[in-house]
Amino acid sequence: MSVVTRIAPSPTGDPHVGTAYIGLFNRTLARQAGGKFILRIEDTDRGRYVADSETRIFQMMQWLGLEPDESPLQGGPNGPYRQSERFDLYGDYARQLVESGHAYYAFETPEELTALREQAQQAGRVIAIPSRDLSAGEAQRRLDAGEAAVIRLKVDREGETVVNDRLRDPIHFQNREIDDKVLLKADGFPTYHLANVVDDRLMGVTHVVRAEEWITSTPIHVLLYRAFGWPEPVWAHMPLLRNSDRSKISKRKNPTSVEWYQKQGFLPEAMLNFLATMGWTHPDGQEIFDLTEFERVFDLSDVTLGGPVFSLEKLRWYNGKYLREVLSEDEVARRLHAFLADQKVSLPLDDYFRAVTRLMTPRIEVFADFMDKTAYFWSEDYPTDEKAQKALDGSRDLLPDLAARLKNLPTFDAASIKAAFHAYAEEKGLKLGKVMPPVRAAVAGTMESPDLPDLLAALGRDRVVARVDRVAR
Repeated sequence: MSVVTRIAPSPTGDPHVGTAYIGLFNRTLARQAGGKFILRIEDTDRGRYVADSETRIFQMMQWLGLEPDESPLQGGPNGPYRQSERFDLYGDYARQLVESGHAYYAFETPEELTALREQAQQAGRVIAIPSRDLSAGEAQRRLDAGEAAVIRLKVDREGETVVNDRLRDPIHFQNREIDDKVLLKADGFPTYHLANVVDDRLMGVTHVVRAEEWITSTPIHVLLYRAFGWPEPVWAHMPLLRNSDRSKISKRKNPTSVEWYQKQGFLPEAMLNFLATMGWTHPDGQEIFDLTEFERVFDLSDVTLGGPVFSLEKLRWYNGKYLREVLSEDEVARRLHAFLADQKVSLPLDDYFRAVTRLMTPRIEVFADFMDKTAYFWSEDYPTDEKAQKALDGSRDLLPDLAARLKNLPTFDAASIKAAFHAYAEEKGLKLGKVMPPVRAAVAGTMESPDLPDLLAALGRDRVVARVDRVAR
């Protein structure tokens, strides 16, 4: 069987990390089997529609390298890929279900439905819709008279509906506890249930891999497949991403917009690597791996359901590992430079920038950390923090002599600078811990900086001597 997977986000706000997470697993499953991965936009909820959200979803997928095989952007044989452009389809399929006896026209007003819900709640049962018992003739008469009506699924009150999920034991739902869900609204717009099932069927989706929050909707979808006489897809409901307190991930406790991570300077490779470990572990215990390796070893049956914690601290760790161990020095410099340009920071991509990047890469986890930690590399107007001031207050008297030593070095490189500090300390009978801190404080304004000889070599003799002289006065 050719595998076809999809994601179907709604353009209702920021592109969500949950969409990226589910997209990663769907794309991987399709790629493994040589199948297709589809991106469909579910935009029938016009009340929550956000105009630029769709474009931002496409940009998120491109940034992450999760481009689909079919989508509204590149098209394909199963389009259109926006539900708003498939509007006429859904009414035809809903009416087909009415004709086959699996759905019915319902004429209850909002006020009547409110009263019916209250009665159902008090009785501890699902809402009973009076229109369910109307004859076909009576329903047609009321339609002809111009009464507004929705189309509801007609759930058999006997027996049960079983969802066979690849990641779980069979899930049993008693039919008497399943509402007659609305399939087509009075304005002709489909609900999620109808549009989702019809689109998946017409687009040839074979595997529905989505978040576990959709489990309670799945019996409705199973009943729809059966009512249409269509074979069900493979169901697999992934564990929800969780906050550290095990609650569902939300922007109140964790940034959920992929754009936020992009603007902080996270790498797409690190984000994907991290998301791949949400509910799944590499069989060899590897923590760092790329998409190609993920596709090679991933098995859907290995997904665990413990509720993976989306830890910002862990994601920063992944990003730092990529900066230091996966990307080359040149690649880090080029990507950092591009990131800063996007942030309206104009610096030349020259040898000096590359040297600073090389020194700072072990000290940052995301690109957004870079400018805050490197003010002294770019300007003479940098602050002096409390620890640096303390180092100056304790050993400022050493600076004039040290400035002279540094000024007269035959070669101003890290090895020569290190040797000069050792020689000075030995000559004066001092420990290096007394000699080097005031120089660091003078040239950087902070004690949190790279190895001092490397730092001074990168800054250059003239800049170093001028700074030490200035602070020594």
